[in-house]
Amino acid sequence: MDDSDDLEPDNRAAPAGAIDLRLWVRLLGCAKIIEKRLRRNFQEQFDTTLPRFDVMAALDRAADGLNMGALSRALLVSNGNVTAIVRQLQDQNFLASRPDPQDRRSAIVALTPAGKAHFATLASAHRQWVADALHDFPRDDQNQLLMLLTRLKASLSKDDVS
Repeated sequence: MDDSDDLEPDNRAAPAGAIDLRLWVRLLGCAKIIEKRLRRNFQEQFDTTLPRFDVMAALDRAADGLNMGALSRALLVSNGNVTAIVRQLQDQNFLASRPDPQDRRSAIVALTPAGKAHFATLASAHRQWVADALHDFPRDDQNQLLMLLTRLKASLSKDDVS
């Protein structure tokens, strides 16, 4: 079911059980459109990837760095996926690692000064790309949608036992 061309709101009453599926498909479709633009822009303008940006963003929020397990959990991906990206960023001198004092078998990775500077540039561009993507969606609608999605997330999270 692809309703990406359906730009006008459908004011007809949806059959029981259909509105939730339409909402899910619409949310996913909107996210995919923006994500595709972000991926393309990161590649074309910075020769980098969205996953590398995500790793750097998680580390930017953790001033003392994160061990690989915490980084994987923060990104909701496997350790194997994060390890390859961390190595690439280390090769570019954007990340440094040190032994974890709590567990010598593990390493803590953190942004280097060059990594912090590079991430600041990426984050500024990312912020602008998202603003550009939402430019034609009125600010009042953005605020209302944010409030509704915040309530949706809270509703979904109350059932999450993990």
